[in-house]
Amino acid sequence: MKKILLIAIFLVSWVSTAQINLTGIVKDSIGTPLEMANVIALDTVAKRIASYGFTDANGSFKLELAKNTTYNIKISYIGFKEISEFVRTSDKNITKTYTMVEDNMLDGINIVSKMPVRIKGDTIIYDADSFKNGSERKLKDVLEKLPGVEINDAGQIEVEGKPVEKIMVDGKEFFSGDTKLATENIPSNAVDKIEVLRNFSSVNQLSGVQDNQNRVAINIKLKEGKKNFWFGDVYAGAGASPNDGLYLFQPKLFYYTPKYTINIIGDINNIGEAVLDRGDLRSFTGGFRSQSPSNGTNINLASAGIGFLTANARNANRIETKLTALNFSYSPNPKLDLSGYLIWSGNSNGRRNRNIINYNDASIQDDVTDNTTDQTSNSGLFNFKSVYKKNIDNQINYDLNGRFTNEFRTDNGTSQVIGNNVPILENENATPFTINQNLSYFYTASATSIFALEVQHQIQDEDPFYVSSLENFDQDPNNNADGFDSAADVLGLDKTQQFYTLEQDRRVKSNQLDAKLDYYYIINKKSNFNFVGGTILSRQNFDSRFFQILDNQNTLNPSLNIPNVPNASTTNDVEYNFTDLYGGMRYRVKSGIFTFRPGFTLHSYNLNNTQAGITPDFSDSFTRFLPELNIIAQFKQSESLELNYREQVNFTDVNQVAQGIVANSFSSFFFGNNDIMNARVQTASLNYRSFNLFNNTFVFGGLTYNKTMEQISTIADFVPDANNPNLRSIVSTNTNLNLPFDIESISAFGRVTKTFGKIRTSLGANYTDAEFFQLFGQTTTQINTKNYSLTPSIRTNFRKAPNVSLNYRASFSDQDRTELNSGIISTFETVTHAPSLNFDAYIWNSLTVKTDFTYNEVRQNGQHQNSFKIWDFSMSYRKDRDAKWEYELEASNILGTESNIRVNNGNISNSINETFILPRLITFRLRYQL
Repeated sequence: MKKILLIAIFLVSWVSTAQINLTGIVKDSIGTPLEMANVIALDTVAKRIASYGFTDANGSFKLELAKNTTYNIKISYIGFKEISEFVRTSDKNITKTYTMVEDNMLDGINIVSKMPVRIKGDTIIYDADSFKNGSERKLKDVLEKLPGVEINDAGQIEVEGKPVEKIMVDGKEFFSGDTKLATENIPSNAVDKIEVLRNFSSVNQLSGVQDNQNRVAINIKLKEGKKNFWFGDVYAGAGASPNDGLYLFQPKLFYYTPKYTINIIGDINNIGEAVLDRGDLRSFTGGFRSQSPSNGTNINLASAGIGFLTANARNANRIETKLTALNFSYSPNPKLDLSGYLIWSGNSNGRRNRNIINYNDASIQDDVTDNTTDQTSNSGLFNFKSVYKKNIDNQINYDLNGRFTNEFRTDNGTSQVIGNNVPILENENATPFTINQNLSYFYTASATSIFALEVQHQIQDEDPFYVSSLENFDQDPNNNADGFDSAADVLGLDKTQQFYTLEQDRRVKSNQLDAKLDYYYIINKKSNFNFVGGTILSRQNFDSRFFQILDNQNTLNPSLNIPNVPNASTTNDVEYNFTDLYGGMRYRVKSGIFTFRPGFTLHSYNLNNTQAGITPDFSDSFTRFLPELNIIAQFKQSESLELNYREQVNFTDVNQVAQGIVANSFSSFFFGNNDIMNARVQTASLNYRSFNLFNNTFVFGGLTYNKTMEQISTIADFVPDANNPNLRSIVSTNTNLNLPFDIESISAFGRVTKTFGKIRTSLGANYTDAEFFQLFGQTTTQINTKNYSLTPSIRTNFRKAPNVSLNYRASFSDQDRTELNSGIISTFETVTHAPSLNFDAYIWNSLTVKTDFTYNEVRQNGQHQNSFKIWDFSMSYRKDRDAKWEYELEASNILGTESNIRVNNGNISNSINETFILPRLITFRLRYQL
């Protein structure tokens, strides 16, 4: 060991002494330092870039060069004439001062474009080949290696901690609405440059009157050989698992010309590699985003659909995926751009869960459940988008997008308490659809006046249908020997039937219009006013019916007798209307390094709901003054601090106010609250970002305080046992109310990334301190939770050597619960350790080897609760980098881990949940590159 250490010290010393530093300052002709100037050193013999860097806010730069070598030093900056100078190094460090002269011809820009990274205004341009080592296959593999770019756990791209809004390829949108399709499908060998567009605005007219610090887009520049030709790859494979044969077929084809583009993505497999899962599909919105800030009203049309698992290889034991996706764009003339997509997706998956449930209330019997779920979701999505720019003063955007879905779910479970471990069957299906239209018009009336009209219209229709069947063993109406009999009493069911068969149909129709007009009055280059006026009109109808199917197939409308829910009804016939009329003003001014934007909106709200059988109808009208403040301190081009404060009003939708019974499952029934009020929210945040290419250090962090008043919360109660008043069933009834307590939370996050040559290090941290309340029967529990985590990581980025990535996540959760009635305090401390190791190597210009290992261990109150290990491996061969054919062997879950165990703690119960996952899968695959 000592010898190895001595050798390592010798090598480091030798490397450090074999180099000298060229430092200097770059300034303009009047002596002002130039920040973010590009500086490169070209080896005159090897004809390649030997070192590169950027100037900091003081105009300083630093290059590491070899001794006794001649270099061509090139310095470029937008708007200035390029400097080119030959420098011969010796054994001593060199210091230089360079003065740049203005030149609008932008000489030398093509030479500097070969730099690995360069800055052009708010755009960071990465040369993709500079970060590849040959093991990359898709865009995601390249993005993960770029400084300042991260791929989060959900597969979405983040730059400096900010989510990427859209992906474009050669300036054309790629499946607007989700960046995951691009990262998982665009082949890495087609990528020439990756342009990160900070302070992004899709409307040039508004870029000078708005602050877009939190908006980021990415444009992928294709290699010249990929234009005007079809490119992509076709991926196919087969294999085996302990239970089934495996198959995979994924064609990915792309065609790009300046006038039109076509992208085709297909997928059919049963190995858990879904290109898009159900959660991704439901997040597609067509790419619409308002060009002006939110005006303080939050009303979201919640989903009334079925509870559907978003399956992946770590939470399901069967996954089958089918996908066909077509994306196109067409520019018939320079003023008009047309684009859109068509997607059809079919996902079928299965899941098995075993639960050990210990209720905190001794009157509720503990339970053990075993549940198997099979579900299928077929979705069709379409999008059509047009952008017409008549001239620099007029722009019209129109979007039409929709989603149509057909979903089925079957649950087959057992319960020790209900059903005596005899199967309990549940079925649910739905065919919802959503259609959105977005119209925007931006008009520059004069040098001082800009108008922006934005209108969004949404139609949503949902029709979930639910059926559950439980065997009734005793069939004696006077005896509650069966586990479901107590629930049958309060639900008013016929207890003489052989089966308790419950059915419910629902229909929720929503129609919402959101329209606003912004007027920008430009005082001068540093200040402007923004006047806004608008309205939100929302109308929803909720109809439902709950009934029992008797053994002779007749129906029974039960007479409900729900504790603490007077006049409970088996039907819903609700009309819910919401109106918001508002006007406001914002003033934006720049002073030195600061940009101030104070503002306010004044809202007039009116809401009412009419429910059949409920007297009187509910209505409410009120006004709210909602202030806001945004302050940005731009210390330098790559460093900023932003303060935000705003007040908002959160409104619920018809699903929460409908007072008739809604069966969430055979063991959980919900009743809405007709008198529920809106919640008021105050939020303050402070965010810091530093993107320093001078020393390859990237820092971002934030602090957020949130206070919610009159928060909408659920109160649960459990059905009493008619034969024994000291016992209760595990069947619960739930309703909602506005909490009489304020909910407060404070959270902080941060990440520091530093690159040392080919070694990239990172340290992330998160902290949350939240206080909230849970209601259970007559008991109110105050819960204070402190969650904090550390995520250090280190990875290499060698061009001609294996690369390793080592990540570690340590998370801690301290939870204190206080029952306000009794004063009883309970404490739970949970610690999770999750190291992971990734290795990839490109060997002999033909063989790619990748493997990754993850480990997860959970400890609670010092006791080991669960550990979880996954090891994956792949090896592929291609004759050379340009070979058309590639052969791959891939194995996932090599260790054959069968299940994942989680420990959940709540004020109602504590549980140990075991989820079975995909077994060991081994596949042989072929890839053909066009």
